[in-house]
Amino acid sequence: MKIGELLHYIGYSEFGGNPEITFTGLCADSQKVKQGDLFLCYQGTECDSHQFAEDAKNRGAVALVCEKKLDCELQQIIVPDGRAAVAEIARVFYGFADKKLKLIGVTGTNGKTTTTYMLDGIFKAAGKKAGIIGTLGISYCDKFISPELTTPDPIYLHSVFADMVNCGVEYVFIEVSAHAIYFNKIAGLKFEVGIFTNCTQDHLDFFGNMHDYSECKISFFSGNRCAYSVINSDDKTGRKILSKTDNAISFGLKNPADVFAVDIVEKINGTSFVLNLFDELYEINLKIPALHNVYNAMCASACAKILGIETSAIAEGLSKLKGVAGRLERVANYNGADIFVDFAHTPDGLEKSLQALKKLCKGNLFCLFGCGGNRDKTKRPLMGRIAAENSDFCIITSDNPRYEDPYGIIAEIETGIKPLNKKYVTVTERETATEYAINLLEKGDILLVAGKGGEYYQEIMGIKHSYNDATVIKRIIG
Repeated sequence: MKIGELLHYIGYSEFGGNPEITFTGLCADSQKVKQGDLFLCYQGTECDSHQFAEDAKNRGAVALVCEKKLDCELQQIIVPDGRAAVAEIARVFYGFADKKLKLIGVTGTNGKTTTTYMLDGIFKAAGKKAGIIGTLGISYCDKFISPELTTPDPIYLHSVFADMVNCGVEYVFIEVSAHAIYFNKIAGLKFEVGIFTNCTQDHLDFFGNMHDYSECKISFFSGNRCAYSVINSDDKTGRKILSKTDNAISFGLKNPADVFAVDIVEKINGTSFVLNLFDELYEINLKIPALHNVYNAMCASACAKILGIETSAIAEGLSKLKGVAGRLERVANYNGADIFVDFAHTPDGLEKSLQALKKLCKGNLFCLFGCGGNRDKTKRPLMGRIAAENSDFCIITSDNPRYEDPYGIIAEIETGIKPLNKKYVTVTERETATEYAINLLEKGDILLVAGKGGEYYQEIMGIKHSYNDATVIKRIIG
């Protein structure tokens, strides 16, 4: 592509070079620059990529996009906001592939992954070609790409869109994280439907307080970004979105809603209920337990119905979904006890999963969990308290300690447990903790291994070590 072609589509303040210069790729990481790339500079939260412009030139970059004039021989396009320009330029370079797809964005603290997989199952049951982009990775047309971020950075995101178009994908279900919204990763995208699952405590290490975190979620539904919105009416932030959003559909169980469920029956191997979908009644049978998955099913169903999917296909798609990796996944039965793995890494997520399993437990409910390092520290005692209140015995261990001392993290979790319950142990090494917990199990018990879900690594001091809870559990029980 020629620089001049790009300039027709983007907002820039200055360019005094040759518009005939051709670039063959985009890059925002100087260490990954290839010959012919356009190098994109912006001020990040931890470093300023402008300082790597010369390195990018030496590796083969042919021009720069930057927020200020640099002392570099390469021709430069000056833009007011480098980060916003990345998404804008990526859209142009990949031929506005996003416009050729029907995008459905799912945002919220919990439930994003399961909702996208429910949608994928529904649309496949209806004979549609669909893809998923989210925490567990990117999947479409028999392709799977391992996960890096919940919502990929724009250059990679738009390259995936372009390949999806080439593969004939029609619908794309995207997990939209709060960070993606804040950093304009989804700038320029238009969504057929935007879904809001809930807003509970998370990422306060970044946002500082619940108000700013909530407002970030709300902003996803502003500016005509979503043609339709599907919103949880039982959530405080959801009700705020409903009050100010046109073309909004509500779902819920406690407050008036357009889509709701009755006759809910929860079992260890799934949940059944009667779905009221815009006054059309249909019996739904999920192979996934817990009330919060009824919420996920309601919003997925509402979205599908808005997009013209028959209710019979919605029911078929939901019933065929065997589960989602690491999302209250029943991974084993040992000594007459059931073992579940769940991503529950927030106070709300842990509480919902424990309460769901507590209803189904005929013996003792065990909870094994930890908290991530270099993340919101205020939730650690909260999760300790929730574990103590909702389980019979806790095993506190490491999650992804990152650059923090695992013993320090565990000590902070303990401050929430000690005032309520002395029935707990601390075992820092996660695999050892898991084996210890499994050896406690007797018939009728349930063990919840929480925090990491479907992750295939444990991050310690900047290194991602191979680790997966379900794999470890299966190896221990043989």
